Amino acid sequence: MHLSVYAPLHLSKRKDMNKVIRALLLLLALSCSVQGSGEERMKHYLFSYFIDNTTEGQQLHFAISDDGIHFTPLNGGKPVVGSDTIAVSGGIRDPHLLRGDDGWFRMVLTDMDMSKGKWSNRGIVMMRSKDLIRWEHHTVHFPLRYQGEQPAEANAVWAPQTIYDPETEKYIVYFSLHSEKDGPYPQDAVYYTYANDDFTDLEDTPKPLFRYPYPTIDTDIVRDSAGVYHLFFNTWNHEGLARRQYVFLDIHKPENWTLLSGHMQPNELASEGSSVWPLIEGGWMMGYDCFKDKNYQFCKSDNLTDFILVSETIHNSQFNPRHGSVLLITDAEQQDLIKWFGK
Repeated sequence: MHLSVYAPLHLSKRKDMNKVIRALLLLLALSCSVQGSGEERMKHYLFSYFIDNTTEGQQLHFAISDDGIHFTPLNGGKPVVGSDTIAVSGGIRDPHLLRGDDGWFRMVLTDMDMSKGKWSNRGIVMMRSKDLIRWEHHTVHFPLRYQGEQPAEANAVWAPQTIYDPETEKYIVYFSLHSEKDGPYPQDAVYYTYANDDFTDLEDTPKPLFRYPYPTIDTDIVRDSAGVYHLFFNTWNHEGLARRQYVFLDIHKPENWTLLSGHMQPNELASEGSSVWPLIEGGWMMGYDCFKDKNYQFCKSDNLTDFILVSETIHNSQFNPRHGSVLLITDAEQQDLIKWFGK
């Protein structure tokens, strides 16, 4: 994603200068989120996830950690939000948390109950909160939202995520789409659009985020300290399942993206739903869902390219998440979560 901070600072238009200032503030906020001082310094980690494919397991769960690897579920391992209160399907999967620079936390989730079938997912849930506890929620049901348009024919709107776009000063929501073979999305592919200002709806018709010759799902985008964006995604062909990575500066110019060689995990286990987060002491952690082995693995990297397996969960243990995401939080935020939900 191109950041306007790289543009010349003698721009004459106020709108352009505002973009520069906004980008500078965003970079400062991202830097200070780990290295800040006092109460606002990020010291802990919050994991949002679901636990299995049953209706009861497809609820929103939270867990906290001091090291980004070993997590303790909140609320005694029970859901923190019931899916029947927020989702059309009565189930949610793949929650993604994002801290905005405007005082809001944003979360997007797959609106799906797997017990109703793999291709029963017709939309997403959009949520926002000031405190990670009390959430506003809205559903985007594609057959209604895009009635008469191609997205209404999607039978899978999988793994939505959100990222801020300094170029438009809006939040991008991206996800994979699939339809019947004779529909507009016969092969899983990643699309994007923008959220509206109050994060209650999607603004326009989804457009391809990038094109790849094989199916693409479960996309996760992070930005490193040099301003380079790293996009991880799952794909498969006749050789099986793989996790690949693009790197780029401008999200709007996929023709300039670089596809890195290799598969971005240190083993050949079937996995999906990767999430990458910065570590407070430096470096990065990638977590992913080993859905066939029914556990979750954590891999560490210093460069977002070479990953080493450092931990994995145990099936049927109290903490054994499925596809989710991790957010860095402050002391005060963790204490509020513990006070409200309990361990």
